[in-house]
Amino acid sequence: MSLLVRDLYHSANGDRWQLMREAGSERVFVRHQGNLSSGGHVTELTVEDFLRPGSAGPEHVALRRFLDTEAEEG
Repeated sequence: MSLLVRDLYHSANGDRWQLMREAGSERVFVRHQGNLSSGGHVTELTVEDFLRPGSAGPEHVALRRFLDTEAEEG
């Protein structure tokens, strides 16, 4: 399985969010990797779950901005 990856946001504490897409597939999701001091846990959410109502963190803003840009260019 090959993944196409776009970095979305890196927080000051070391957390990282990426938009992932499986090549040759319709599967698109957001991967969150926690910082090492918190255990470095990795979670994956659908874009819909990630952008659920009330999601207003900088990582959510970054994804919305990216999606808006893609829609304007597409």
